[in-house]
Amino acid sequence: MLATLPVCLAAQTSRSRPKAKPLPSVGEFVRFSDPTTETFVVRLTSLKSSNYLPSAANRFVSLKDRYLVFSSDRNGSLAPFQVDLRSGAVRALATATHLLPESLCLDPKERWLYFLDGDQLLRAEVGKKESKRAETLAEGVTAFNIAPSGAVYIIRAGNLERLETGKDEATTLANGVGKACLAQTGGGQGCLFTRETGANEREFWYAPGSTAKPVLLAKGSVSDPFWSPGGQSVLFLRDVRPKDVTLSEIHEVGIAGTGEQSVVSTSQFASFAPNFDASVFVGASRSKAQPNVVLLLRTAKREMTLCQHRASIPAAVSPAFSPDARRVYFQSDNEGKPALYSVNVELLVEPPGESTEG
Repeated sequence: MLATLPVCLAAQTSRSRPKAKPLPSVGEFVRFSDPTTETFVVRLTSLKSSNYLPSAANRFVSLKDRYLVFSSDRNGSLAPFQVDLRSGAVRALATATHLLPESLCLDPKERWLYFLDGDQLLRAEVGKKESKRAETLAEGVTAFNIAPSGAVYIIRAGNLERLETGKDEATTLANGVGKACLAQTGGGQGCLFTRETGANEREFWYAPGSTAKPVLLAKGSVSDPFWSPGGQSVLFLRDVRPKDVTLSEIHEVGIAGTGEQSVVSTSQFASFAPNFDASVFVGASRSKAQPNVVLLLRTAKREMTLCQHRASIPAAVSPAFSPDARRVYFQSDNEGKPALYSVNVELLVEPPGESTEG
């Protein structure tokens, strides 16, 4: 849909759009108009505490029950919470001692919340009225990810392992693994993992999930990997330096040896995420002059500014689409403490089953 929109859309709509009306008393929600585009933005969490989104690659929004999971120190130390996206009600899901905020991830059935507390992989049941003590699944874990099938992949002692359902043992898929892993989508049994090679450089590897050796997919100044919808290629950000300026491009590489290709250039994205079919991307620009959250149409290669983020660390903005692509969520410390924000994009991005983009 963005391909049909004029470049001056934001300016045109800002003149005709009515002023934002105060939201009814809904939890901690506060709605305001963005000063750049006059788009309505909703702050979901209070500025009295620090609040953080999980990794954009994790499942953290439930469409069925309309809630979002996040981390907050509102009770004194970081712990997992959920906010009801209809009522605004916030409640604790579990306690933690050394919570890694980016680790929060719902299982495919949205029954369990998995997270890392120090080096312990824990899970807590979602939906109960009172939070209970979380269950310990594994220790010595530095990272994990959950496949659409429900399989859990972990990094432990530098090894990539797959936890076997209903069993105490795990299957080792690769050695010498770095700081992150990402389970394959599209019905695949493999997993992407990283190996750190420098301060801002790393390698992306693919472990097929069998006895086959891992395959190197990309290396250098790369970040933010996401599986394509079919699970046969990986989308990611690559920093490039054509002259004396560092730019970022979205690249794609296939697991079958098809090679790396540039998909589209960005306005200096520091982080990004695709929608459900990778036809539209949302990114956080690291430009000091235009620190914005931006929509980027893949085929038309056109951008549209949604709103400002003005975060002190643009890479931490971590913008992500809701599963139905009707909203974009991001975090920013622009107002003092890290808070969560939401922007409605249902008139700009087509929902699942209606997209005409390839």
